[in-house]
Amino acid sequence: MSGTFVGMPAFPAAARDAVRDTTLRGNLRHATHTIRAKRARAVAELDDWDRLRQAGKRIKDRTLRHLDRYLVQLEESVTAAGGVVHWAADADEANRIVSELVKATGETEVVKVKSMATQEIALNEALEAQGIHAYETDLAELIVQLGKDRPSHILVPAIHRNRGEIREIFAREMGEWGRPAPEGLTDTPADLAEAARLHLREKFLRAKVGISGANFMVAETGTLVVVESEGNGRMCLTLPETLISVVGIEKIVPTWQDLEVFLQTLPRSSTAERMNPYTSMWTGTTDADGPRAFHLVLLDNGRTDTLADEVGRQALRCIRCSACLNVCPVYERAGGHAYGSVYPGPIGAILSPQLRGTGSEIDASLPYASSLCGACYEVCPVAIDIPEVLVHLRERVVEGGEAVRDGNKVRLRPAKGHAAERAAMRAARWALTRPGALRTGQRLASHTRRLHPRTLPGPGKAWSGTRDLPPVPAEPFRDWWRRTRGGKDGGA
Repeated sequence: MSGTFVGMPAFPAAARDAVRDTTLRGNLRHATHTIRAKRARAVAELDDWDRLRQAGKRIKDRTLRHLDRYLVQLEESVTAAGGVVHWAADADEANRIVSELVKATGETEVVKVKSMATQEIALNEALEAQGIHAYETDLAELIVQLGKDRPSHILVPAIHRNRGEIREIFAREMGEWGRPAPEGLTDTPADLAEAARLHLREKFLRAKVGISGANFMVAETGTLVVVESEGNGRMCLTLPETLISVVGIEKIVPTWQDLEVFLQTLPRSSTAERMNPYTSMWTGTTDADGPRAFHLVLLDNGRTDTLADEVGRQALRCIRCSACLNVCPVYERAGGHAYGSVYPGPIGAILSPQLRGTGSEIDASLPYASSLCGACYEVCPVAIDIPEVLVHLRERVVEGGEAVRDGNKVRLRPAKGHAAERAAMRAARWALTRPGALRTGQRLASHTRRLHPRTLPGPGKAWSGTRDLPPVPAEPFRDWWRRTRGGKDGGA
C-alpha cells in the first residue's frame, strides 16, 4: 500500500488535534447525521433488506474462496472483448504500468473518475513525477485536489469542508489549474456546481486518456461497472481514446446476475438513492463507440496477504458504501484525516493495517480507533463484522506484531510498546488457571481495598485517565457464597 500517509502520528495523537477543531466537528456532525437519516429511510423501503445483505455476503465470500479461478476467467473475458489485462503486485508496479501506458500515447494530461485504488497507490504523484498531470473530475475530489488537501471520507472526500471554504478554494486555485472561477462566485451549491462544471468541461473535451476505477468487475463477461451521481464518470469513460482502469482484485463478482444484489444495496447504503443517477458499464472496446484502447490493471497491493487471514479477509467484502463512517461516533468526532489512510473510518481501521501491515505507529494504532459499539456492523450491506476484525487485529498487534517474510518462511515480528499489556495478560492467564491462587488474590485484594488507587499508574493512565477503577468488594464472591450457602463452595 502507498506510503502517502507514512510518518503520521498514531491515531490518538491525530484525533486529539482533530477534536479541537470546532469547524471540522460541526461539518462532520451535520454531514454524517444528514446522510445517516436519508440512508435509514431508503433502506426501510425494502422488506427484504436483510436477505439482500446476506446474499451480498454469500456472493462475496464465495468469490473470495475461488478468487484465483474468477480472476483468470475475468482476464480471458476482457481479452476476448478487446481489452488488455495487466497484473500489478504492488503500488510501484501499478504506477509503472500506468505511467508507461500514458507515455505510450504521447499525452501529458489525463482525466480521472474517482478511484480509491489510485489514491491508495498515490498514482497522481507518480504520474506527476513523469511529467503527466492528472485531473480529478468528481466534484469532491476536485475540491480536495485544488485545496492541496487529502480525502477524509469514502463517499464524500471533502466532507470536512463547508460551502464557504469551497468557494474560497475555487476562487483562489481554479485559475492555476485551468479555467478560473467566475467573478463574484457565491457559496450557493448551484453556483459552486456551475463553476466546477465550466472548469471541467474543457478538460473533458481535450483529454485523450481517461483513468478510472470500478465498483465491480464481472468475471463471466469481462464487464466493468462504475456507479456515480454527477455524470463526470460517463464523460471520463466515453470521451477519451484510451481508458485505463485500476481496480483491486477483490472487486470481482462471478456473474452478471450477481450485480442485481449490489445495484440495490450499494446506492441505498451510500447515497440513500434507489439507484445511482449514472450506472456505466463497459466490456472491452468497439470500433463504433467509446475508447479505442482499454487497459485493465488488476491491483494486489496486500490483498492476497489479507485473503490468507481467515478472520481479517472479510474486510475484502467491502463495496465502499461508507455507511460505517456515517454511524461511527469516533469518525464523527475525529474526522477522516486522523486515520492516516485513504480508507478512513471503521472499514479503514481494519483494512489499512492488513494492506500495509502494522509496522508503523499509525497502522498499529488503527485497530484501537473504535469504541466497539457495533453500529458499523449493523449498517454494513455485506455484513462485515468490523468489531470482530478489530479485536482480532488488536490481538495481532499485542501478541505477535506483524507477519514478515524471512526467506521462504513467514515469522511474526514482535510488537512494540505493548510489553506491559502482554505481561498483564500472561499474569491473568496464570491466575485464572489456578483456582487456589485466584482465591488468595481475591481475598488479599479485598483486605487491602482501602489502599487501592482510583487510577492506574504508568502506562495504565491511558485507560484510567478518564475513568475510575471499579471498587473492590469487601468480600470475594466465593467467600460470600460459602457463607450464605452453608459452606458449599461457589467455584472450583
